[in-house]
Amino acid sequence: MAIDISVIIPTHHREDQLLEAIGSVLSQRDVSFEIIVVDDSASGSARDAVASVADARIRYRKRPQPSGGVPALVRNDGAHMAQGRYLYFLDDDDLLEPGTLALMSQALDAAPNAGMAFGVIEPFGDDEARLRDHQTYFREARRIARRLHGRHKLGATLVFRPSILVNSACMGRRSAFFDAGGYDAKIPVCEDADLWGRIAQATGFIFIDRPVVRYRTGAPSLMHNLAAQDQKLHISYRRIQGKYRQTHGLFTFLVMKIWARTVLR
Repeated sequence: MAIDISVIIPTHHREDQLLEAIGSVLSQRDVSFEIIVVDDSASGSARDAVASVADARIRYRKRPQPSGGVPALVRNDGAHMAQGRYLYFLDDDDLLEPGTLALMSQALDAAPNAGMAFGVIEPFGDDEARLRDHQTYFREARRIARRLHGRHKLGATLVFRPSILVNSACMGRRSAFFDAGGYDAKIPVCEDADLWGRIAQATGFIFIDRPVVRYRTGAPSLMHNLAAQDQKLHISYRRIQGKYRQTHGLFTFLVMKIWARTVLR
């Protein structure tokens, strides 16, 4: 049977949350999928947890060498194992909403020129203050996403503004992923903004205006600790914006920077 979607879950010492993430995928209906768990721990700590789920659609791979905190490498590994027409990169602490895989794959089926789709992010967690902050942030992200028309505008938004998406809210064509060269391992954080922006600009995108993923706000991760990683952010966006300028030229770079920071409010 042909596989529609490869769900790739990088993991590192979060076995309990990983099992919740896997469960949210196994509950999906009306679509064929595989789950690829890529373990980035030195000990292969998730092996037994994955083996406890008796489902032939799950594959486990321990990386020979840990990535050293470079998530792009882990996600690229999973993509090279994938057999599905579409790729979905789910973080090990996030949960798919019911029906997400069918909804997003059907949207891409109906728009064969679009290389990626993304949807609304629904935060959850026990820390009420952090949860409120994330709810405010992603409400604003949803408002901005509704205003984006044309493939270049999403790309410019991701290059020049705080990201309006996360990996766990995106689905891409496998062909578009490899045409784009996959995740850039030289970007320490926000590598998702770079990848999905490049795919959207090259092929177009679809915004699905409904929640597709529950985004956990309580557990430590690169995303949740960005405030303490100013240097990594600076390095990341310097590279992302440098690539954009090299690809599109100085004039387009300046025009889209002004548009993203003034018109798109």
